[in-house]
Amino acid sequence: MKNIMLTKKYLISATVIPVLFSSVALAHSHIGVTDRQGFAQAEKTEAYAVDDNGAVARNSTGLCWRTGYWTPAMAIYECDPDLVKLPEKIVEAPAPIPVTEPEKVSFSADALFDFDKAVLKSEGQQALDSFASNLQGVNYDLIIAVGYTDRIGSETYNKKLSVRRAEAVKSYLVSRGINPDQIFTDGKGEANPVTGDTCKGTRATRDLINCLAPDRRVEIEVAGTR
Repeated sequence: MKNIMLTKKYLISATVIPVLFSSVALAHSHIGVTDRQGFAQAEKTEAYAVDDNGAVARNSTGLCWRTGYWTPAMAIYECDPDLVKLPEKIVEAPAPIPVTEPEKVSFSADALFDFDKAVLKSEGQQALDSFASNLQGVNYDLIIAVGYTDRIGSETYNKKLSVRRAEAVKSYLVSRGINPDQIFTDGKGEANPVTGDTCKGTRATRDLINCLAPDRRVEIEVAGTR
């Protein structure tokens, strides 16, 4: 009876030992398998079991099979995302929108109007036509037209005349298709003279009128992006 039990024990051992050796051999047979999923080959063969195709083996729930060599330091993101931090993506800042400095254009009142008048001359219309054409391709928020006069006449009269000239410029620009809500007008009268004190006299002589011509002007300012 004792001999029979010993024989059974030997047979069981003979059956188990080859299986263990074959399992070890199978595990080591995966070393050197080509990495087809972009993982580090050394990490896969040591930390995770792989199948015949070189892919990390997973159980029925989709989890990776870890080997006895696995350590947290050998974790890969595809199997242990909680242990591996992906490199942060660098998001490039959008290119800044080119902003043009406010552009100021000054028109001589003599080119736009006759002396002491607020009716546009043909030369003035042509000048404003060119200005309106240059606005194409410009995203502007506001156009400011400011009228000025020379110092001949009363301050009250010159203030009103400068406003009428600015309004005449606005009306013409609107006729050229510019939104009236984007045009602001103002009149400064005889303020901010360009000629300074270079023109002598107070009487409205032809020489003084000609000398003060630069002061009679309409300034148009546009700010926006191109």
